[in-house]
Amino acid sequence: MEKLNITQWAKEDRPREKMADLGTEALSNAELLAILIGSGSTDESAVELMKRVLADCSNNLNSLGKKTIQELMHYKGIGEAKAITILAACELGKRRQAETPEERPDLGSATRIYRHMHHLMQDLDVEEFWVLLMNQHYRLIKKVRISHGGITETAVDIRIIIREAVLANATILAVCHNHPSGSLSPSHADDELTKSIQRACEIMRIYFMDHVIVTDGQYYSYHEVGKC
Repeated sequence: MEKLNITQWAKEDRPREKMADLGTEALSNAELLAILIGSGSTDESAVELMKRVLADCSNNLNSLGKKTIQELMHYKGIGEAKAITILAACELGKRRQAETPEERPDLGSATRIYRHMHHLMQDLDVEEFWVLLMNQHYRLIKKVRISHGGITETAVDIRIIIREAVLANATILAVCHNHPSGSLSPSHADDELTKSIQRACEIMRIYFMDHVIVTDGQYYSYHEVGKC
């Protein structure tokens, strides 16, 4: 039977496409390594090659990481560049295991949001609008600048806010913007925007925690004054 080229495989069997569709957890060690080396030899695909290499290591990644460049180059289809790539990946895995997870800041209050954002906003001469995406423990997943520009206001697309929250799997959301004028008083536009964000979050079952307005040295919290 004629051997199928990897491009002729079913999409769900191709490592890169499989990873894109199903995530890294769906791939075997051989498939992940095949993505790194890119191609096999005329006799076998990258996945088949890496299955054979792993089998010689008792399917143990620690044993694979102890191989030398020269030992890996004994396999047809693995040259020096591929051998170095494999060992570099093993070393990265070892270093990751040795490191402690990054501590996510706790943004469970308006004061903490202000302290976290103040350094980004204190010297701005135009308004910026940020969304802060959190997990159920109020730990920051990521913060995203939604818009930049304008002295008295900046345009905000609520659809972008919700899209970012969904993509980050956030369960809690807060927003923050600055007033370059130094005034703490929210505008009518600020009030209407806050209501719209709150309605959108309710529809998507995301907890809308707060809208914090930042000036240099002070803040205004919609939550603290009972407006959200």
